[in-house]
Amino acid sequence: QVQLVESGGGLVQAGGSLRLSCAASGRTFSGYYMGWFRQAPGKEREAVAIISWSGVNTYYADSVKGRFTISRDNAKNTVYLQMKSLKPEDTAVYYCAANTNEGSLRLLRGDYWGQGTQVTVSS
Repeated sequence: QVQLVESGGGLVQAGGSLRLSCAASGRTFSGYYMGWFRQAPGKEREAVAIISWSGVNTYYADSVKGRFTISRDNAKNTVYLQMKSLKPEDTAVYYCAANTNEGSLRLLRGDYWGQGTQVTVSS
């Protein structure tokens, strides 16, 4: 069974940092785009960052550009999201997802989704 498991969330003060991990199992994700998404209470889910299989192509939401960095280690079947200079508005449940099509992933269509990890940023 294919499974994505997020970890690394928690409570942090504004200006702090967290690193999220998404460990995949059940298959290899060769050729897949991997992404991080978030959803805050009362808001729509949004794409935060997406990375290609090679790691050459990345996408970041304007709200996190310059603060968040997405990376992947294909040998470990793991994708990471390094979050710095966190703001209260970053508070949300963060999900990872995978799709062979980047456009579909940007539209929140993932072939696989994790369960999510809570990130709470206090002021």
